[in-house]
Parts: sequence; structure tokens; C-alpha cells
Amino acid sequence: MTLRNKPRDAEVYGVDIGKTVFHVVGLDAAGKPIQKASFRRDTLLKFFEAAKPALVDMEACAGSQWLARKILALGHKVRIVPAQFVKPYVKSNKSDIIDAAAIAEAVTRPTMRFVEVKSVAQADLQALHRIRDQMMTARTRLINQMRAFCLECGVAMHQGAGKFKADFPRIIADEGNDISAAMRRLLLDLFEDLKRLELRIGQVTKEIEAIAAVDDRARRLMTVPGIGALAATAIVATAGDGQQFKKARDMAAWLGLVPRQFSTGGKTTLLGISKRGNQYVRGLLVHGSRSCLLHLDRSRDRLGAWLDALQRRMHNNKVVVALAAKIARIVWVILTRPGALYERHQPIPA
Repeated sequence: MTLRNKPRDAEVYGVDIGKTVFHVVGLDAAGKPIQKASFRRDTLLKFFEAAKPALVDMEACAGSQWLARKILALGHKVRIVPAQFVKPYVKSNKSDIIDAAAIAEAVTRPTMRFVEVKSVAQADLQALHRIRDQMMTARTRLINQMRAFCLECGVAMHQGAGKFKADFPRIIADEGNDISAAMRRLLLDLFEDLKRLELRIGQVTKEIEAIAAVDDRARRLMTVPGIGALAATAIVATAGDGQQFKKARDMAAWLGLVPRQFSTGGKTTLLGISKRGNQYVRGLLVHGSRSCLLHLDRSRDRLGAWLDALQRRMHNNKVVVALAAKIARIVWVILTRPGALYERHQPIPA
């Protein structure tokens, strides 16, 4: 390591992450830049290994979780900032060094919000969910394409994966329709692709369910109405132990389940939900809430009277989102209190 790239007595480091080159800006206790340097991937960790313990900040992006875990292991304190919160601190023109300086400045703000550093197990579990979600999208795309090919031949099929799979063998075996021989061969090949894809989806789903069966937090989350193995493990993978949220509402806001606000002049204006945060987890909670609205035994569950009161004064879609927000708050309580479970009945006062 050259002399100019040796660490100085910085209190805060901002790191702009790249594929092969990383730019670092160090700030002193007063927030003044005292070091600007660039490193390749193999020398960056050597730099932080030689540096005294400091606050290291980086943007949330691909590779930030891995780098955060490595730097944490070297004795530093690490913060990951969402990219949209760094942008206001970029002054004038843009360069990698300017970005690193903006990152270092952003982390010093007392009201700044950060991304949790995930463990390796969390990252692996989240990867499983992303792979499954991608394959589900590919399955829908494949079915829609096959339905469109059949429609071009004058054969209309029912919507929905289940009905499609039930109807397809009968339609492809019917020699009296207008599907040509070439199209019939193509559709049979695509159907084989669909079966292989569904087999892979089933394997990943079973792997996720196996993790949910042995993870204590996931098992406790599954006691909540509307939360199954998929939602429970997705929450564990993204939110961890929930300690990054000060209160239950913060978790609901993090998932985008609270109203957007546009208030001025003392007049409060609330709009639709913000839809911020993790779209995948929010979708799972909303779908689970919709299932609860249809199938929950309201006479035996503490949420029953609350749901009945909501349905009397608002549309079912609003009730579903309100229930998803409440479930998110319940989830925070279970994550932050070891051993906590969802109780279907109101607790009896002592």
C-alpha cells in the first residue's frame, strides 16, 4: 500500500462502491475531508484493516451487504444509507469521489435513516424468495404466451394456471380444432417447459417451508392470521429482529402501508398508501389480509369485531390494506419480543 493511501485519523469514511474500484473519503471530527483515495477490491479491506475504528458509510446497492459484513468484522461501525437519501448531499457535478463525500456527510445527520446489515443466512433466504418470485413471473408469462398461441388458432382457454393445466391436455389432443401440427408440437414443448418450471418452483417452495419449520421467529410469525411460511420467512429475511424500528408503526411505514401525506398551512391532507419499501413483502401481507377477510373466523379471533366495524364504513379494499398494516404492527411486536406469539383472544385482565 502506498504512503498516500495509508489511513489517516478519520472519524467517518464514505465509500462509493464499484465493481472493481472503490472510492473512499475520510472526514475528521469536524466533518472536514482529510483523505480522498481510491482502491481496488483486493486492497480496500487492507485499508480498513489498518485504519483505527471509525464509522464507515456506504449506499445500499449490490455488494453493500457483503462489504458491510467484512468491515464490521474488522471492528468498524457500519451504516448503509438508501441512495435517495444521499442524493441531496451531492454538490454540483457528479463524480465517484463527490459521491463518496456525500455518503460520508449523509451518515453524520442525526435524523438519517439506515438499512439493516443482513446476515449471510438472511441474504441466502432472501435470494431464495427472489428466485421463486422470478420463476412465478416466468410461469405466468409462459402460460399467457401459450394461451395467446391457442387464441390465434381460434381456441379460447380459461384464465388461471389451474384451469389452464387442466384444459390443455384435452385441447391439444383434440384433432378437430384449428391448431396446426407445427403449432401443436410447439405448444407441447412449451408445456414441458412449464412442467419443469413448476417442478423447480415446488422444490424452492419446499426449501423455504423447511426453513420456516425450524426458525423460531418464522414459527412464531405463522401464528398471526394471514401469515404463512412464505410471508414469515420473507419478513425474517428482510426485517431480521426488527430492532431497527423504534415502534410498530415504523415497520408499517417501512412497508409502505401507511398514508402518504401532503400537508401545509396547518391543513392535514392524507392520500393513498405510500407503497414504499419492499414491494414483495407488502404484497404477501396484502394477499394474506385478503384471505383473512374471506376466511377468518371472526367469532373466535380478536380481530373479528375490528374487521366488522371497518367493513360497515369503508370499502373492502381499504379494509384489506388496513388489516395488512395492523398485521405489520403485530409482526413488529413478535420480532422484538422473544417468545411472543399471537393470541387469538383478548387477554383477560389480572
